[in-house]
Amino acid sequence: MRRRDLIRSFGALGASAALAPLRKALQAAPASALEMRISRFEVAATRVPMYEPVREAWQASYTQQQADFYYHPTMVKGHTDAGLTGIGNAAMPKPRAEAILKGLVGRSPFELLFDDSLGGLIVPMYDLAGKATGLPVARLLAANPKPRIVQTWWSHSWPPALMAAEARRGQDLGYRLHKVKARPWQDPIEQAAAICDVVAKDFRVWVDANAWWGSVGRTRFFVERLAKFHNYFAVESPIPARHLSGYRELKGTLPLMVAEHMPADPMPFIREQLVDAFVIGGPMGRTLIQRALTAEITAMPLWVEHSIEDGINQVFQAHQAAALPGIQYAISITHVLADDLMKEPFAMKDGFFEIPDKPGLGVSLDEDAIEKYRTS
Repeated sequence: MRRRDLIRSFGALGASAALAPLRKALQAAPASALEMRISRFEVAATRVPMYEPVREAWQASYTQQQADFYYHPTMVKGHTDAGLTGIGNAAMPKPRAEAILKGLVGRSPFELLFDDSLGGLIVPMYDLAGKATGLPVARLLAANPKPRIVQTWWSHSWPPALMAAEARRGQDLGYRLHKVKARPWQDPIEQAAAICDVVAKDFRVWVDANAWWGSVGRTRFFVERLAKFHNYFAVESPIPARHLSGYRELKGTLPLMVAEHMPADPMPFIREQLVDAFVIGGPMGRTLIQRALTAEITAMPLWVEHSIEDGINQVFQAHQAAALPGIQYAISITHVLADDLMKEPFAMKDGFFEIPDKPGLGVSLDEDAIEKYRTS
């Protein structure tokens, strides 16, 4: 694909100004970078257990929902005829990843950067594009990305003592923001008391009910009590997103911020200002950029959690958060897994993660860890 055709193809995004940094990178890139083609892939399926101190509580909690006690990252290396290698977690089963990858051989990574259908396979494409242009991924999406982003610590609905221990561990590791789950089998008020007893005043917490509270009355009951704890600042998904009437009733009556997962049609929430922020997962390409632009224009920030189970994609998510002003917080759960499969530490300092400044993602796979947890 010629340079001109690549640049023209980005027009389908409908956000020409947002793509100016990538156009500039392509215009400055050597012809050899644009002529680069994907030559082959390596795919490793893994099975990573929970971090041992939370494993028993995780199993007890997820037994209530009949969930698996392991995560299964599918780690990918994409090689090109130019000798470059891009890495990432496909975030899908190995057979499905291999079927998609087979169709990508011979194509340019640049033409795949906004393809939502790739899922996590978009990550090695960005890594390759960054390495080919000599730019960090964040610089492909913004001329002046933030040098650091706010990364969120995460806990499921553990017993209060373990919740407090995990909050303190996060604080000791440099985190200052904590997302906690609320479930019927634990008392969120007791959890809040335990957490706030061991963390500093600047350690902020929001609680994700995943709609388990279910009603306006129960939401008010819990939020009014949680708001008495100075560290708590927000509640996520207190009732189902489809219950717009409930959100209208709650509007302006709660002492905490309210966030909800962005629905297919977010405009009723935006027009009526029913929430203060949206939480989003995938897709990770065109749709995420469009959502981030919407968030920037409407001043309705995004809390992003599309890459939660390994260090490589977590860093990709951080690059996006640095580049796109509409993204306020990034969320992942790698710290409650036995390994994040990344060679470099995901180092936090004073609540922030510094974005790598090397070309591409700026991080590498931990080959020993992948072999340790590999299943095929």
